[in-house]
Amino acid sequence: MSAVEPSPGRVPSQSRTDAELVAALRADDGSALGALYDRHGGLVYGVALAILRSPQEAEDLTQEVFVALCGHLGYDAARGELAGFLVTATRSRAIDRVRSRGRHLRLLRRWHETAPAGASPATPLQNVSTKQRTERVRVALTELSEREREVLELAYFQDLTQSEIADRLGAPLGSVKSWARRGLLSLRDNLQDLVG
Repeated sequence: MSAVEPSPGRVPSQSRTDAELVAALRADDGSALGALYDRHGGLVYGVALAILRSPQEAEDLTQEVFVALCGHLGYDAARGELAGFLVTATRSRAIDRVRSRGRHLRLLRRWHETAPAGASPATPLQNVSTKQRTERVRVALTELSEREREVLELAYFQDLTQSEIADRLGAPLGSVKSWARRGLLSLRDNLQDLVG
């Protein structure tokens, strides 16, 4: 059986430059992402693992960086090699995750320090009430636009500032502020009886 020949006019992935593969990726050539991942995936994973010290988080971040390369991650071949760009993007995102971990730990410590000592366990009625409120909040969140929900989740669950959210989403800061405001106003209107 003979080797599979590339289709006419198509250059095999291994002989294409990074810039050519990125251009092909932007033109919806599905094989380009695989070729770029094969070429640079180990490097990105290594940088992520060195900073995050967690194989699972490093895998997640590696995937995130390559998915972003398909979308809004603005690589420009005129500004340098793709490998350097990927290392910088990975390092920046990994550091953001480490900072976020630190914020979460500080919030948990503060919560633990302010929680009343020896508080009695919740009654069955209190548990039902809490579950009902949780469900109401969940439903209210589903009524938000995808961007509004994403911005609020990044702000409240990952403790990111609006500037950090704008960087993460590749969106203008003004748009992030608008999404956050509209989302909060919508939640306030939908949950007014719970907070008032």
